[in-house]
Amino acid sequence: MTRATLDKQPHEVASMFDDVAAKYDLTNDVLSLGQARLWRKEVAKAVDARPAQKVLDLAAGTGTSSLPFTATGAYVVPCDFSLGMLSEGKKRNPWLPLTAGDATKLPFRDGVFDAVTISFGLRNVQDTDAALRELYRVTKPGGRVVICEFSQPTWAPFRTVYTEYLMRALPPVARAVSSNPDAYVYLAESIRAWPGQAGLAKRLHQAGWSKVAWRNLTGGVVALHRGTKPE
Repeated sequence: MTRATLDKQPHEVASMFDDVAAKYDLTNDVLSLGQARLWRKEVAKAVDARPAQKVLDLAAGTGTSSLPFTATGAYVVPCDFSLGMLSEGKKRNPWLPLTAGDATKLPFRDGVFDAVTISFGLRNVQDTDAALRELYRVTKPGGRVVICEFSQPTWAPFRTVYTEYLMRALPPVARAVSSNPDAYVYLAESIRAWPGQAGLAKRLHQAGWSKVAWRNLTGGVVALHRGTKPE
């Protein structure tokens, strides 16, 4: 896969992530210029997991994104459709209940989780709206969703520089640090093709979520969307 149309084939995307699993977290830190760790901290604050709460961390990859939630005493289920990512995560943190699952057909009952979250994975799902509905389905009434995803920088000059970085600087950096640099060309293209902040907020509303809002991180390179399931 090299072209980032929004008609993604799940088996192709899963295979791509299988290939980069071993170095995925390290590569993300390098390519984000260290910002990835800061973004994870902001996600943890927004999710606000508490002891005994159940949290679904969708597109969790190796489970790195789930660790801040477990530190609060919450019960966290890291879920991903890349078996390679889950296998790598099991080596690192064998105690995590890593679960294989498709975002559009989650293997959980209705109304199970107090909070659901997905970071940098929603744009790789074949059917975004189906995934948002599934997240809604498995959330308890009054529960919350937090989505962290690449978005559109708000300052036009910076947006131009950022786009140039994605398409020109990112591939050679990926070749130096990643086991599958072509995967990062796809990821760069998928970021460019993804809707902006207001576009994702609209889709959250359409899936049933209320009190939808977003906050820009790093000048809009990333946006943190939040919503609540009505009681």
